[in-house]
Amino acid sequence: MARPRVLNGPMVEPLSSTVMRPTPDASLSASGERPQDADPHAPSPPAKPAWEGPDSLVARPGVLRGAAILTLQTRQAQRLVAGRAGTAGKPAIIGLLGFATRLRAIWDGARADDPYADWWLIRIDRALEEAGGALATAAAEANAALARQEGIAVTPGTSVRPVQVPLRFSTPYAYRGAQLVAALDSLVRAILTARHVGLLTRADTERAIQGAGRWARSAFASPVGYRLTGLTRADVVQNTARAEQARLRMGEVPEAVRLGTERAPHAPARPAPASTAATHRSLDPLPAEVSPVDGP
Repeated sequence: MARPRVLNGPMVEPLSSTVMRPTPDASLSASGERPQDADPHAPSPPAKPAWEGPDSLVARPGVLRGAAILTLQTRQAQRLVAGRAGTAGKPAIIGLLGFATRLRAIWDGARADDPYADWWLIRIDRALEEAGGALATAAAEANAALARQEGIAVTPGTSVRPVQVPLRFSTPYAYRGAQLVAALDSLVRAILTARHVGLLTRADTERAIQGAGRWARSAFASPVGYRLTGLTRADVVQNTARAEQARLRMGEVPEAVRLGTERAPHAPARPAPASTAATHRSLDPLPAEVSPVDGP
């Protein structure tokens, strides 16, 4: 991954796009058929789109595809994307990518009605909210200090060559993590600018950047401890051996979470409960033993 260059004035390159639309074939009759006196060598008209035909209310639209790009202007924010592998002398740091990877198992568990996954999503949501609030407060203070300069207009520096990171996540909380990295990037720009114009000492600058990094790293570590076990709320209600193993590893689920009345704001939809008739018609044999709780 390329590193952002030094902060400087922004460079913006305007983009333009042109949408080409096909023109209707004048040789077609009102019924859509080519008249007999038309040129037989003329190209065939394009096929009618589904939304213009009689099946426009029957055909289902395809899946949505989009793109998201995270633009970074500081090395501090860039390092937080990948994180750091642990070594003998330094512990591992979970970055944005590691955070998104751990989220997938929790997301899958919440979709399968695992109350522990719901509990972890609530904790992750709170950690992101707390870290985002702390970074926003620090950024407001830094920008206010820059604006108080007597007779000098100071704006936060921008990179002459920012780095763009394509984002392809499967959960909304991973994108919220990317928003946290963007907030850290903005804060570091303001802090480094304040240092450049003499508002902060070197020690104050390092202390402020380290404090901001701690907030983000703490949020990215919030998925740690969850284990995808195949547990469901039915297991917890029936107090099965699997539920007991999960309780020993991950603690006691709060009652509101266990009942499903408290869930994270961006949690996935829970599966619809199976009907009694469907349960009675099941031809799958019940498992003789319950497998122990394993890690992902």
